[in-house]
Amino acid sequence: MSSTAIESLPINETLSPDSQAALVDAVRDCYETDQAIYPVGGGTSLGFGLPPKRAGVALAISQLNRVIEFPARDMTITVEAGISMQSLAETLAAEHLRLPIDVPQPATATLGGVIATNFNGPRRFGQGTIRDHVIGISAVDGRGTPFKGGGRVVKNVAGYDFCKLLTGSLGTLGVITQVTLKLKPIPPAHCVVACVPVDFAAAEGLLAALIDSDTTPTAIELLTGPNWHQDAFIGTLGTDHGRPVLAISFEGTAQEVDWSVAQLKMEWGRQGIVETGMLAGQEADQWLRMLAEFPHSGLAESAEAPLVLKANVVPSGTTRFAAQVQSLDPSAMIQAHAGNGTLIVRLNQLPEGGIARDLVGNLDATAAGMHGNVVMLANPSRAEMTHQSVWGGIDAPFQWMEAVKREFDPKNLLNPGRFVYQF
Repeated sequence: MSSTAIESLPINETLSPDSQAALVDAVRDCYETDQAIYPVGGGTSLGFGLPPKRAGVALAISQLNRVIEFPARDMTITVEAGISMQSLAETLAAEHLRLPIDVPQPATATLGGVIATNFNGPRRFGQGTIRDHVIGISAVDGRGTPFKGGGRVVKNVAGYDFCKLLTGSLGTLGVITQVTLKLKPIPPAHCVVACVPVDFAAAEGLLAALIDSDTTPTAIELLTGPNWHQDAFIGTLGTDHGRPVLAISFEGTAQEVDWSVAQLKMEWGRQGIVETGMLAGQEADQWLRMLAEFPHSGLAESAEAPLVLKANVVPSGTTRFAAQVQSLDPSAMIQAHAGNGTLIVRLNQLPEGGIARDLVGNLDATAAGMHGNVVMLANPSRAEMTHQSVWGGIDAPFQWMEAVKREFDPKNLLNPGRFVYQF
């Protein structure tokens, strides 16, 4: 974690415990002295959420990075939460296993941070989310009390489902210290097939047809915006910057992947798609890695993009929402995990009417009509960082969320003010 990342927080002191016992002591000290606590992993998502206003202690967990238990034959692993995603991947690869979660900056991002922010990349469609892979978790609440849920075996129903409760909680209910994951084998073959539909309507037709397709994609990516066509692979498909790009990823045995590619091309051919592009093996892996890095290109304070948003809508609303974004900013870059209805939007210019009116009053209303919402991933300008502009007009049972927050963190010391809670 860089010093720049730490400097973005209003901190008086940085603590780096090297054991759960040391972390427990640190949190208890903060509880007794009423100091705010900002848990920090790799520091890659500190721009996510409302700006913290209360000075406190940064609690860096990067030294909690040990492998506790790795029964490879059971396809599970128990590790400390400060392990980097790259280090975890290298450990698993030695046994031909993986955690199929795509995150930006894997050399820096920590497992605990990925769980706390609930970040999921392109392979979410076929491989599931991070919460689907967490089967056991240990954490420390705002009083400095350790707690845990789940266990170290896949078929486990012990205790409350703290695994799902802590996933996406932004470090406001507890500091994650240890995690048990269920794993998957590394597939022997990988291929990406792409095409350039003439417009959003044609793209919607292709996406709708995938529902009845005999293929089983790992990822379904819809890319729109002028800069995508500068990519070497996409550039081979055409240079019309106004057209979207649809890319489908397949993983499995060589026979499964070859059949899926041939079947998809046949299905697309029936829909008028003649020209396609394809990447296989390591080239396909590298290209998907590039897609996974896209969200972070707008998250750093020095990023050129003035605003990075994430929208969640029903999958059938993906193209309509993308079209709405382009009506506000024709130069916007959009990456849509179209199979799930998740869109990452990098605006290249702030809307003339302001963030609150054009984004909250426009895009969020559009998303709400598609049973979704819009949240702000990053806003380097820090302009108009209100509760509604950052978290959108979400329809959530806040009274229950705040009741849970009070049980785990009665003094509101963990990441105070950054998440959806109002107290």
